[in-house]
Amino acid sequence: MNQTDRFSAVVLAADRTAHDPVASRAGTACKALAPIAGTPMIIRVLDALEASEMVGKIVVCGPPASMLPDCPELQRRIESGRVTWLPNLNSPSRSANSGLAQMDHDAPVLLTTADHALLTPAIIRYFLSESRTMDSDATVGVVKHADVAAAFPGTKRTAIRLRDGGVCGCNLYAFFNHRGRDLVTFWQRAEDLRKRPWRLIAQVLGPGAVLSYLLGVLTLDRALNAVSARVGVKVRTVTLPYPQAGVDVDKVEDMLLVESILARAAASSQDDSGST
Repeated sequence: MNQTDRFSAVVLAADRTAHDPVASRAGTACKALAPIAGTPMIIRVLDALEASEMVGKIVVCGPPASMLPDCPELQRRIESGRVTWLPNLNSPSRSANSGLAQMDHDAPVLLTTADHALLTPAIIRYFLSESRTMDSDATVGVVKHADVAAAFPGTKRTAIRLRDGGVCGCNLYAFFNHRGRDLVTFWQRAEDLRKRPWRLIAQVLGPGAVLSYLLGVLTLDRALNAVSARVGVKVRTVTLPYPQAGVDVDKVEDMLLVESILARAAASSQDDSGST
């Protein structure tokens, strides 16, 4: 892929709150620096972005400068210019807008987070390739909740339950122009209310939609059309066939789950190589 056809990427890499439980469990200054199967989460995400061959410029927002020496590999990439570092601001949306401000006005941009420890080049390629086929200003990655539950029995993931099936967010957003970037403001509201989806629906679609949601008759298309009308952004979803895309590391239990998934994958890879 030509450099001019590639997406730029913004990676949010700061903790939401002080004393993050994952960072505390890992003994690191910031969750993004917590090692997963021996590799800091932020490095896993950066490696996946580069290996996808669909991403050029990478901007990382956070962690604070004082924490960078705790991750020598990240510091090396910043010093070499391989990654551009920006200080995180006091909210994810402000950090995202700060990162987007580093990009050309209408350049296509991928936004993701440093706690996406199971992110792979294949997930990135699928999301961005599908996003390009859509007539939209922005796209949002989702996975079916049923797929996540089937792949990882017993795990609890936040889901928005709709008539056409519950979905989980993937922390993957693509913006194709300056209009699409206005979705960041809505995204912040969605993140703030992600544990209470009915409140988000009430604010965006109106009180009547809450009843539809609670009765299980609200559809994804109706929800997206309402967001597009309210924000003035033509937004579409990309449903990913990768259940691991719906697993990020918010809690210690998530970290243990991700490590177990990676351990099983490594063992399976060794078995396959041993049988050839």
